[in-house]
Amino acid sequence: MRTTLGFIGVGAMGAGMCRNLARKSGCTVLAADLDMGNVHALAGDGVVASSIEEIARSADIVFLSLPAIAQVEAVCTGPGGLLANVDVKAKALHTIVDMSTSDVARTRTLAQRLQERGIALVDAPVARSREAAQKGTLLITVGATDTQFAALQPHLACMGSDVLHCGPTGTGQVVKIMNNMVLINTVHALAEACAIAERSGVSKDLLTQALGLGSAASFALQLTGSQYLAKDVFPEKMFSAAYAHKDLQLALALARNVGLADELTECTAQQLRKSMDRGYAQNYYPVMYRVIAGKGENP
Repeated sequence: MRTTLGFIGVGAMGAGMCRNLARKSGCTVLAADLDMGNVHALAGDGVVASSIEEIARSADIVFLSLPAIAQVEAVCTGPGGLLANVDVKAKALHTIVDMSTSDVARTRTLAQRLQERGIALVDAPVARSREAAQKGTLLITVGATDTQFAALQPHLACMGSDVLHCGPTGTGQVVKIMNNMVLINTVHALAEACAIAERSGVSKDLLTQALGLGSAASFALQLTGSQYLAKDVFPEKMFSAAYAHKDLQLALALARNVGLADELTECTAQQLRKSMDRGYAQNYYPVMYRVIAGKGENP
């Protein structure tokens, strides 16, 4: 019998992920989103427009790409969510894969609640850019049992070129949150460097070129530094200051849970908060440079 997959959340990242899953998996893919226009745009790729209710009744595995754990919990266990509509007799839905970046403790609690209903929760958050989501070259860090990972790996490989088993439930989120913490802190340092260099008579463009030739070279510099910071361009509908701040709060919560003080991440989170307060909440998160450089509020 052909496997039926569900995909809920086809926004900036989820659209490319869902498209690749439909093209490569050989499975029927049902999709739902708050904006069903996003789903209909994938019809040519074989994605079938659906609803949470229908996905709960028909899908064997459901993938989620949502903003945060609150939305994940609502879709899984809230009124009108997956648990409320699952067909217990059919026993089709057996695994939910959260590909969002979610709070670790709440992920583990949700996994326990779903397991009581016979449904496994696997955390498989994604890293890299929207372009990587479109190309199917994401990094996917997975928290699952060995058996669960082996079963899901072929589906995840449709969306990512690097699929890493990190350990049991929650560990995929730990690795993803640490990845984002290091990246965002690095971009904060780049923003500070650009502001200092510019006031000292060196252009941001020249600085980023020079850093790329030396020991400060990095993925963050190559992508964010050269293409956005150096050009003072921070579009909306990319990884925003608000999302970056949310992810750093997850990192700080992890630090507190293990009894460590992370002063570096606290500082970056404060800088992002300032950027949000200046009207840049929806701009690409390196926009913190504008606040550091004293360029004022978003008009």
